[in-house]
Amino acid sequence: MDVITKHLQHNVDRIKKIFHYPKSHALKIREVYISFLNREAIILYVEGAASAKEVEERVVKPLVGDTVRTIHEEDVPTFLLREVLTVKSGKKINRVPSVIDELLIGNTIVFVEDESDAITVETQGFEERQIVEPSTEVVVKGPKEAFNESASTNRSLIRKRLKDPNLMSEMMTVGDREPQQLTIMYIQDIADEEIVKQVKKRLDKVKIDVLVDITILEHLIEKRPYSLIPSTLTTERPDRTVSFLREGHVALLMEGSPLALIVPITFWTLVHTAEEQYIRWVSGNFLRLVRFLALMITLFVPAIYIAVTTFHPEMLPTDLMLAIAASRERIPFSALWEILIMEITFEILRESGIRIPNALGPTIGIVGAIILGQAAVEANVVSPILVIVVAITGLSSFAIPDIGFNITVRITRFIFLGAAAFMGFLGLSLCFVVFLAYAASYSSFGVPFFSPLAPAVPSSKDLYVRPPVQKQWWRPSNLSPKNKQRMKKPEGEKK
Repeated sequence: MDVITKHLQHNVDRIKKIFHYPKSHALKIREVYISFLNREAIILYVEGAASAKEVEERVVKPLVGDTVRTIHEEDVPTFLLREVLTVKSGKKINRVPSVIDELLIGNTIVFVEDESDAITVETQGFEERQIVEPSTEVVVKGPKEAFNESASTNRSLIRKRLKDPNLMSEMMTVGDREPQQLTIMYIQDIADEEIVKQVKKRLDKVKIDVLVDITILEHLIEKRPYSLIPSTLTTERPDRTVSFLREGHVALLMEGSPLALIVPITFWTLVHTAEEQYIRWVSGNFLRLVRFLALMITLFVPAIYIAVTTFHPEMLPTDLMLAIAASRERIPFSALWEILIMEITFEILRESGIRIPNALGPTIGIVGAIILGQAAVEANVVSPILVIVVAITGLSSFAIPDIGFNITVRITRFIFLGAAAFMGFLGLSLCFVVFLAYAASYSSFGVPFFSPLAPAVPSSKDLYVRPPVQKQWWRPSNLSPKNKQRMKKPEGEKK
């Protein structure tokens, strides 16, 4: 039976059995006598999850104090919460599974003799990092705070920037064996109800023993888990999360994860950055255009090199073509194998640079690339021009801000490379059209990937270039926001 009984010791014995006490010393038990009630009580908490200092200050001292109190007609747990403990986060529970859940998240449980309701008090004591600068989303101009592993701290960072009473913060648990608490955040009078319902429905369908991190949740709520294109976005920046919430997106937070999961997303959310809004119009658009150019270079330059040198040499100036041919005269590999060797080597250098300690990573990456490139050219394994092609392609890939989309683009580059090696520009064009059609048919929680451009719906036209901040009147209609107007439009302005 899961219901708490009035037998004090019986209730405690059930909790002891679940936590394998006394074989395991995680469960801490404190017996106290409440003099003004003339009753015994037992206080339970889990070592490492609850703060012993908080338990002493907020639970033990008020209960065993010498203060004379007048007991009202209301039930004892309610009286203790109102008159004795006076904690804002305290509540009554009457089921054993709820007691277990509260203990595991760091709360303290109080059982009182002859009472069928227990009291839970928030006393979480998990260690957490201080708020520091973002490490993966580097900030040049703008707020320099990043999320940490505490969900309450992360919610606080969001509310510090978004002071709106309509900001909803709903709780759900995911995980059959080890339930993990998730926070669903959205602005009630902006976010589309259908999107919110769809998010909750997918979360309800998640069946897993343990949800290790919110990045695992990405895989579990995707509609197409085998797709190259991501359908969610993660960010460690509170300011960026707030900007998404204000447009009608939904943010998911999880205890123990320093990231926010944003849904739904589009192509534009993957290539735009928050900093573009913080700097002036000309500077922001210049950086955005550079980023789009880097995206095109990453996708197409290696494939174009293969197509031109293998199938369409007449497209190059004669002198350049002769120079390329002369540099490849002593190369024992075809152009395709030559570029594959260099591309795979660059990917290995990139991956090893991430795994090496921070102090050595950049140095080894740069030195390794220079030494390997020079040695490969001198050994006639690759041509000099190919080193330039691979280098500019690799550098351009670093300009893509989202790590998930970055990997998608790098994988797609190899697909385009194979198509160009097979049929030249015809193969590259056909492959690009197929990929474009696939991306256009893709959607994230019902929102088309290329919207609001395709299908075209009203928005502030913040796509390839962004308008000045004072002209961003409309929220993108592809998210079906309840409140479509972001700011009041000045009189006399054209729509």
